[in-house]
Amino acid sequence: MQSSKEKLKNVASAAKEQVDIYKAKIDEKAEKATARTKEEKVIAEERAKAKEAKAKMELHEAKARHAAEKLSTNQSHNYGLHDHEPHLDGAHQYQGHQPLGTVPKPGATHPTYPLGGNPPRNTHI
Repeated sequence: MQSSKEKLKNVASAAKEQVDIYKAKIDEKAEKATARTKEEKVIAEERAKAKEAKAKMELHEAKARHAAEKLSTNQSHNYGLHDHEPHLDGAHQYQGHQPLGTVPKPGATHPTYPLGGNPPRNTHI
């Protein structure tokens, strides 16, 4: 699910880049048409190249931002952290298995490890 969102955002960023490049080319043609000397035409070309480079840079930055967003959402779900659930103390609550030797959760219907001592030995060795 997250990768499809990332792909969609990347497509939107690529479309924005293409629009910016086309705008730069149109501006270049307009500047060249009004230019009176060769130097002004060269300056118009350089401005267009700079605008295209800026558009490409913004595309790469957006893609990196989308990948970072995907990574941050994947990490919060992998470790049982839920940022959308605020807690009174402001800390994240771990959701999943309890560490060894901890007190059972209130309302637990099954016993937690260890049951009065060490876990049973593996006799199949």
